[in-house]
Amino acid sequence: MYWIIVGDIHESIGALRGIPGIGAAEALILGGDLTNRGGSAQAEGVLRAAQAANPHVLAQVGNMDHPSLTDVLAARGMNLHREVRLLAPGLALMGVGWSTPTPFDTPAETSEAELREWIRETHAKARALLAQDGPGGKLVAVIHTPPLNTRLDALASGAHVGSAAVREFILEAEPEVFVCGHIHEARGEDHLGRTHLLNPGLLSEGGYVRLELSGGRLTAALGGA
Repeated sequence: MYWIIVGDIHESIGALRGIPGIGAAEALILGGDLTNRGGSAQAEGVLRAAQAANPHVLAQVGNMDHPSLTDVLAARGMNLHREVRLLAPGLALMGVGWSTPTPFDTPAETSEAELREWIRETHAKARALLAQDGPGGKLVAVIHTPPLNTRLDALASGAHVGSAAVREFILEAEPEVFVCGHIHEARGEDHLGRTHLLNPGLLSEGGYVRLELSGGRLTAALGGA
């Protein structure tokens, strides 16, 4: 079984049709920035296109979305921000959207301290969910903001603008797979400890992550772009 994860959408939905196997995936996961400073009206087109590509959609607010979009997603049973889902027995997904402060005063920004608390609370939910299935559970984290000082948070200038709180979480919790977005030019892969890190980049450039569980082995790979 497999899942498709996309990062920064920004209302550019045409590339969804080009993702191989998107319709047969267990779910399509939207990691944030569905819109360009938009709310529910702007998100409607994105969500319709996503559900046309795959009827099982999970999504969360990125920093470029209006915070009220979380309520819209929750009402549809799609919200992933500060929530957890059991993807398969022994495999949990946790999500945290928004971002730490940017120079652009985007709609959904929060402090490092609050982001750290959100991550801790959501991770606690994931641990509790996995505990119900017994030992040996696997965790996938989809957090819009990348971890600090990795390949995934580097601007074209070389400056690193990710989150210390996200980095701390990865090193402490060691999820099997971590997927972020936010920094478009930092599409790529990296590792922190035992965690495989991926940033699929802009959807408009064809980027996505294919998460696959086969024979008890969990893998993730960049596709497109």
